[in-house]
Amino acid sequence: MWDFSFFAGSAVAAAMQGVILGALIQGIKVEHDQYAGGWFDWLSGFSLFCGAAVVTGYALLGACWLVWRTEGSLQSRARRYAKQLAIVVIAMIVVVSLWTPALQRQYLRHWYVWPRMLYVAPVPALVAGLVLLFWRSIKDEAAHLTPLLCVLGWFFLCFTGLGISIWPWIVPPSIDVWQASSPPSSQLFLLAGAVVLIPLVLAYTGYAYWVFRGKIGHETHYH
Repeated sequence: MWDFSFFAGSAVAAAMQGVILGALIQGIKVEHDQYAGGWFDWLSGFSLFCGAAVVTGYALLGACWLVWRTEGSLQSRARRYAKQLAIVVIAMIVVVSLWTPALQRQYLRHWYVWPRMLYVAPVPALVAGLVLLFWRSIKDEAAHLTPLLCVLGWFFLCFTGLGISIWPWIVPPSIDVWQASSPPSSQLFLLAGAVVLIPLVLAYTGYAYWVFRGKIGHETHYH
């Protein structure tokens, strides 16, 4: 019961992240600085597809993490899952990449108009390179960390591509980053907090990874 509850809660949370992102990318209707859409504008084919893509992507990350941290039969099973999930994730990346420019005319200009194409061309090229590296490493029994790094690179490049597509709108298609920004005094206050908190978060996260370093097996014990 606990395993199922943990799985279901994680899956729903991941799906909602993708749905929210998809709803934002497809555009939010704003009139006179107020929301002018309906209750279910967020519910669309694109947003639901983004939700499924995020869930699948997280599952792939989990499989690659197990390849990195485990050994034996569990690692072999994780490799098999990673191969299957990678095919689905790559297909979803292609679909979202082709679907996004069709949502708003402004997005199309970023990807298919010269000379802006020069700035965005490295993104799909790097994704393709990481895909090739992933397939080489996932088939190599000696490569444990490389598949996870490749998938993390896919996530980074996908969000980079989305940022390029919607720039400079933070609430597409009508509110840009300057219109939505807080006053400089509020930004300075947040910056002061970030300067203190971000190093602390990085420090304890790094320490946690150091404490639980190495492979996890049947004989692993922590004291």
